[in-house]
Amino acid sequence: MFRRIRPLLRGSTYAGVLFASCGALASLPLLPFAMLPGLVWRSAPYGVLMGLGLLVWAALIGAVGLARTTRRALIVAARRLLRVPLPDPTPVRSPDADRWRTPLWLLLHVALGWTATLVGGLLFIAALTLPGGRLDAEAGVSLFGWTLRAEGGWSSWASALGCALLAAAVCAAVTYALRWLAPRLLGPSAAERLALAAERELRLAERNRLAHELHDSIGHTLTATTIQAAVAGELLAADPVAARGALRSIEESARAALEDLDYVLGVLREEKAEAAPTRTLADLPELLDRLRHAGAVVEPELSGDLAQVQGTLSRAAYRIVQEGLTNALRHGAGGPIEVRVAVARDVLELGVVNRTGTAAGGFPTSGHGLPGLTERVRLLHGEIESGPDGRHWRLAVRLPVRTSA
Repeated sequence: MFRRIRPLLRGSTYAGVLFASCGALASLPLLPFAMLPGLVWRSAPYGVLMGLGLLVWAALIGAVGLARTTRRALIVAARRLLRVPLPDPTPVRSPDADRWRTPLWLLLHVALGWTATLVGGLLFIAALTLPGGRLDAEAGVSLFGWTLRAEGGWSSWASALGCALLAAAVCAAVTYALRWLAPRLLGPSAAERLALAAERELRLAERNRLAHELHDSIGHTLTATTIQAAVAGELLAADPVAARGALRSIEESARAALEDLDYVLGVLREEKAEAAPTRTLADLPELLDRLRHAGAVVEPELSGDLAQVQGTLSRAAYRIVQEGLTNALRHGAGGPIEVRVAVARDVLELGVVNRTGTAAGGFPTSGHGLPGLTERVRLLHGEIESGPDGRHWRLAVRLPVRTSA
């Protein structure tokens, strides 16, 4: 039964009136405190006591609205009954001017709730009792000295219809007012919008970083294993030892790629992932050895203390060299590949040169390699140059080294 009624209530004027009435009913426990001025100052005029009582009642309602739990409950209720898209409140501490938005909303909510409950309820009761003189009811409306009374017949039915229409209008107006006020008073403030934007930016940056990691790791592994598998197939009969070395290199490359893939998938699924695989410049000789097993001719030139480069810079430098080697393997014509890593006191220089240029064929690419490298280098405040250099294809990167890294 409830499942049939629920679609009618959700997002309708009835749901808005229900939400408003809940606000009025929730304020009833605070109503006895409005009688305190009468108990303290009994000789005061009735109008003064009434005004003081309303002020005390309003102050208590506003104080309830200062609690963060109250705002969370109001946001959930507004989302469900008013169908207003409101985000969850952020843990950021809002300025003092924004803290009064929820108490103001609660006061308006209670005022509109009592308006819908009392005015709308009285009009609806009048609409039910007026036709045919039920309960000996008599309609009378006075405005600026002009009075209209319905004593029976068609006038009573017309008055009942007018009361019903007025009740519906009051309910619709209250619902519209609540829906209009909810985003402005319950929605995120300027400080919360900035916090949400910063959180979204961090989330996008993390996803972008993971995309770079996945592209570099999986792209390199697939390229290297494809070449290694071809080399193993050619040497399987002529040189079994070399073929086994190529197959072992395929296994090592696939295992490293699976570690990266498991980490990335764990982060994307918001699971408690293990620590990120840390491959730094210290792992560069192992990477070059795997390429040699694949049949590539690699000519490394390593200078300086690689252990001096640590942290994020060392991991990024490893990925940059890995992506440069991947491009050289994909598009090279099988010639030697020069790899240069030079560590100075305040700068790290990385270079990959494919001395045979670019082959006519090669592997299909996604086109994200060089743009991803450029973005990675810029985030590290470095410089990058890539493209043809005479008969060669060259990648050159300069990254600043911070001693506090």
